[in-house]
Amino acid sequence: MASGWFRLRLLDAHTGAAFDGIYRDAKGPIAQVMDELCIFLRDQHSGRITNIDIGVIDFLASVMAATGQTSAIVLSAFRSLETNAMLARTTFGVAENSQHLYGRALDVRFAARLPDAVEAARAMRRGGVGWYPNSGFIHLDTGPVRNWDLDERGLQDLLITRPSTPTGATAKGEMLVNGPGTLIVGRGKPPVVLPGRVLSPGRQRVGLSHLLAKAPQ
Repeated sequence: MASGWFRLRLLDAHTGAAFDGIYRDAKGPIAQVMDELCIFLRDQHSGRITNIDIGVIDFLASVMAATGQTSAIVLSAFRSLETNAMLARTTFGVAENSQHLYGRALDVRFAARLPDAVEAARAMRRGGVGWYPNSGFIHLDTGPVRNWDLDERGLQDLLITRPSTPTGATAKGEMLVNGPGTLIVGRGKPPVVLPGRVLSPGRQRVGLSHLLAKAPQ
């Protein structure tokens, strides 16, 4: 991340889609790329999108740089209110007011040095850091500074699910993100679902992504 240029390489655990690009330059976050990340880090259950906090993207990039990671596998990012409520009723470790609701949390896995990544993230004191050693991933968020470990087995299987929502619009007119188009990202306050359409194939370096999480408040 030299000279103010920040590159991320991410893999979607649900679909295998990849994001590989510079999201921040010397002038700051690159708006078009952040729009693409909003799609890549969408709610995998419903297809809905929201603004992803630049702070949590920077947090992830900093942890990766500190531990020599070349890429990260994303298990979970944004969750809609409906998805979170469903998971909170049925899944161990899901907070009712999770930072995932606000686009401020990521659940990720690295190919190596996960314990080192946890230690580095906690030393940064930039938000919440959860460690799930048995499931092999860490949670990062830009909420209050707090740390937790959770050894519950089998959580990975709950994170990796398949999307069940077809392309199109909901009854409320919210656009679902599975087809071609051009993303229109507003600047509403989370956890409001933002209207939008997907990037055209020419611009869609990304894919999709996301799902679950937890994060004691």
